[in-house]
Amino acid sequence: MAEAKTKIEETHEISIEGKLRALFELQTVDTETDKIKILRGELPLEVQDLEDDIAGLETRIHNYEEELKSLEHNMAEKKLDIVNSEALIKKYEEQQKNVRNNREFDSLSKEIEFQNLEIELARKKITEFNAEINSRKEQIAESNELLAERKEDLESKKNELDEIVSDTRKEEETLFNKSAEIQKIIEPRLLTAYKRIRGNARNGLAVVTVERDACGGCFNKIPPQRQLDIRSRKKIIVCEYCGRILVDDEISGTVAKAE
Repeated sequence: MAEAKTKIEETHEISIEGKLRALFELQTVDTETDKIKILRGELPLEVQDLEDDIAGLETRIHNYEEELKSLEHNMAEKKLDIVNSEALIKKYEEQQKNVRNNREFDSLSKEIEFQNLEIELARKKITEFNAEINSRKEQIAESNELLAERKEDLESKKNELDEIVSDTRKEEETLFNKSAEIQKIIEPRLLTAYKRIRGNARNGLAVVTVERDACGGCFNKIPPQRQLDIRSRKKIIVCEYCGRILVDDEISGTVAKAE
């Protein structure tokens, strides 16, 4: 790695060739880093999705539990209302035994009838509350079961991701440091262009070689005169179709040997 760095530093002065060599080696290092990320695949996103699912399920369960408490409280109040109504009915029935006229008797009868209606309504509400309570309990049980499955999946995915990260951490750190060292010797304007092209390219390739008379990125044919210009290394040439920076295969070969 140190030899490769020296190779770049020796060739990179103000020459275009030096810039091309530095850019191609930077691309080579960044491509290796991309391969490590591909190895991880969708695991980081899957872990994030599972964490989001778990947070959502925990919130849902909490809301169900709060609703359950409210329903149980409301049902307890209705049961108390029934007790109170029954007590009033008993009281009014006792009072009816000592009334002085029919009007008082009829008035107490209406009160008793009203309390019986209150009891009937309370029992109806209790039945409704019971149905909702049972429904919430089922929803809580189902959500808890799903939560346990999601947590198990998360642990498995995290272990898998941690294993991959652990296996590739040293290599990734080495590549990251090497990329940073190469970037130091590339002029800012050119480095910005490289990152922009790389960001727009689906495969992350900003610098490609000419392969079989075609661009190694988009595979469109390159005219012979343009190929001569690329091999002369006197100016930075980009593909007129995809915008990638083009280098000749000799540069790629010398960089590979240096590594």
